[in-house]
Amino acid sequence: MGVTYQFSYDKLWHKLIDLKLKKKDLQKQANLSPSVIAKMGRGESVNLETLAKICLVLHCGLSDIVDIILKEG
Repeated sequence: MGVTYQFSYDKLWHKLIDLKLKKKDLQKQANLSPSVIAKMGRGESVNLETLAKICLVLHCGLSDIVDIILKEG
């Protein structure tokens, strides 16, 4: 059995709420496609460049928007 992982963008969604922004606002400001936002909504991996764009727009670091959750089994 190996270790698997998934991504959690819960921190990002909470940050958007705190900043009174919608996912659409983030999509526009970071120049992201709707499919990228959808992938993140499903907890799927996205390109590191995408995460960098989000960090630049929100003036934060990677650890402020994404967690990696390890699952054993």
